[in-house]
Amino acid sequence: MTFTRADALAVADILRTTAQAEILPRFRNLSADAIRTKSSQLDLVTDADEAAERVIEAELLRRFPGALVVGEEGVSRNASMLDGLGDAELAFILDPVDGTLNFASGLPLFGVMAAVAIKGEIVCGVILDPISDDWAMAVRGEGAWIQRPDGSASPLQVASSVPLSQMAGNVSWRYLPEDLRPVVTGNLPKVAMAADLRCAAHTYRQIAAGYLHFSFSSSVMPWDHAAGWLIHREAGGYTAHFDGSPYRPVNRGGGLISAPDKESWQAVRDALLPPQT
Repeated sequence: MTFTRADALAVADILRTTAQAEILPRFRNLSADAIRTKSSQLDLVTDADEAAERVIEAELLRRFPGALVVGEEGVSRNASMLDGLGDAELAFILDPVDGTLNFASGLPLFGVMAAVAIKGEIVCGVILDPISDDWAMAVRGEGAWIQRPDGSASPLQVASSVPLSQMAGNVSWRYLPEDLRPVVTGNLPKVAMAADLRCAAHTYRQIAAGYLHFSFSSSVMPWDHAAGWLIHREAGGYTAHFDGSPYRPVNRGGGLISAPDKESWQAVRDALLPPQT
């Protein structure tokens, strides 16, 4: 089957409508019992995450009957949901509130992400910024762009390559193995700037738009990366696991680095991680 730009815009509208109904009214308005921990104090879920995922899933299934919907919160309750991603005729991968730690802290740096997969291949990515009320979008083979509610659009293009010492990036090292943490953080002075936005949605928007050169992530869960990977790729970028293997949403580990091109990717990989064996 194919997934069209019109289909992508329909998904984007579902994300926006849900954000306006379920997420924004709860922003800076969460009671203490509306915020809960999952794996740690830095891994949170809120009533907004759960309510938004329920609504988005229902609306997607109404528009695309029979599709597989894999949401972050659903998988936290039933991990076997991930097993169908590689074979599904049509699957949606959802992060209802990406950057939940920011959201729960009252920081307006969070997003809503959806990726579309056909037989395990990502064919569409949508990242909504509910605060600015626009989407970063990509359809495979058709480029990446920022879409606004009035119908206007602007193309996305990654940054030009620069020497390592001039690169600015986002480095998320929270889930690295203990032995790699001091290695990666100790190597950060080799680049011009390294921050952690605590939000994959905005990280991918930044690198796809050319405002950052690279991203480094120790976690590869599909709801964090599938949509952004395609948007960044369609904007001209290059992504691979730490060992150089290509990204696929069914992969469960291996870290990810994104950069403007393969040569820049290699420079970041060589600078931040131990030599490959």
